[in-house]
Amino acid sequence: MTETFRFAPSPNGLLHLGHAHSALLNAELARRAGGRFLLRIEDIDVSRCRPEFEAAIHEDLAWLGLAWETPVRRQSDHFSDYRAALRTLETLGVLYPAFESRAEIARLVAAREAAGPWPRDPDGAPLYPG
Repeated sequence: MTETFRFAPSPNGLLHLGHAHSALLNAELARRAGGRFLLRIEDIDVSRCRPEFEAAIHEDLAWLGLAWETPVRRQSDHFSDYRAALRTLETLGVLYPAFESRAEIARLVAAREAAGPWPRDPDGAPLYPG
């Protein structure tokens, strides 16, 4: 089985040093493993993502000397797949929708953390409090 590594930025601003580090690290890991390096564009936030930022991502990664498999996966090209998966989950009775905004979730977490530490995922993000 070929190992696959990916870099998945959102085109809602210019890349920063952390992005460059992540892309370089994953490309190097793919090279060492004899694996694949993929670029996936996380453009599902249609209100914030811009074509000029996506073009800048490609330019910046090329400037860093990186190459990736094509075609590049653009998440917005797969909305119908996600809708189908949601229908399947709903049919199975395992879909748990949430309607809070990010700000509301942050307030809920802060309120719970006032009583003590709130659990977090392996990346350090707080678990959903609902």
